[in-house]
Amino acid sequence: MAVYTEVSDDELAAFTADYDIGPVLSFKGIAEGVENSNYLLLTKSGPYILTLYEKRVAAEDLPFFLGLIEHLAGRGVPCPVPVHGRDGAVLRELCGRPAAITSFLAGVWPRRPAPAHCAALGEALARMHLAGLDYPAERANALSLSSWRPLFERCRAGADDVVPGLSAEIATALERIEAEWPRDLPRGVIHADLFPDNVFFERGRLSGLIDFYFACNDALVYDLAVCLNAWCFEPDLSFNVTKARYVIARYRAVRRCSEAEIAALPRLAEGAALRFLLTRLYDWINQVDGALVQPKDPREYLHKLRFHRGVSDPRAYGIDP
Repeated sequence: MAVYTEVSDDELAAFTADYDIGPVLSFKGIAEGVENSNYLLLTKSGPYILTLYEKRVAAEDLPFFLGLIEHLAGRGVPCPVPVHGRDGAVLRELCGRPAAITSFLAGVWPRRPAPAHCAALGEALARMHLAGLDYPAERANALSLSSWRPLFERCRAGADDVVPGLSAEIATALERIEAEWPRDLPRGVIHADLFPDNVFFERGRLSGLIDFYFACNDALVYDLAVCLNAWCFEPDLSFNVTKARYVIARYRAVRRCSEAEIAALPRLAEGAALRFLLTRLYDWINQVDGALVQPKDPREYLHKLRFHRGVSDPRAYGIDP
């Protein structure tokens, strides 16, 4: 989450007048994340999140995202619920941006995930995948394998200024991943960005999944690979196999994985590391003036890329035979 677009009191009042949520009591920007402008909106009926979708989010994808979270919430997945206006619409315009109000989820995200957090994550991810199997809309993964080479070309020239030799290392990794990328795995709706700051806990229990604005249709186990990268490395960037074991075991206890999916995890995890290395590298080179958040350091994902490159057996992730 972040704040790129400022909303005046008059603009807010006119916008919220289309909803039955009561008068606004307070309104505060949330300076986390990098994609959209988000505000904590407190009204007489309770707290909400107001999101203005910035240029990086395609307006034509918003019905998919908002419909998905409403679908998942209806099947028991703890995620935000879009608030309908008096006309029934969930998507409107504010300050020249598409905008929506969603329900507020109580809880905080774990700054230092423990194995118990990882276990809860694995179970919630599997339940989300199962709940999304009958979601009728589809959206291609805009940051899948086919997008990585064009993205690399857009930041190749500045890569070596971030890390000497980075351009050549990415080029080599990209060639190998393209050649070895797993195909024909079970597919469905994935979150594609389930980092710790997108998972809330309250009193030790997982209370919500948020920020579905990268959600798409792709290999289900790719979501698991994203989580291995996001949850299972320590601050010193060492890999915590215990955390990985908890994520995967609890996921498999809810959704059974095929042998092909398990065998594919090392390359999928390497590919996920490359995906976040490239997007962070692009943001690092092309920083936005005036934003309240700073882009994330891409070098973290270079280390993770190197780790997964050395993994040939999924048992390195704590998977039982």
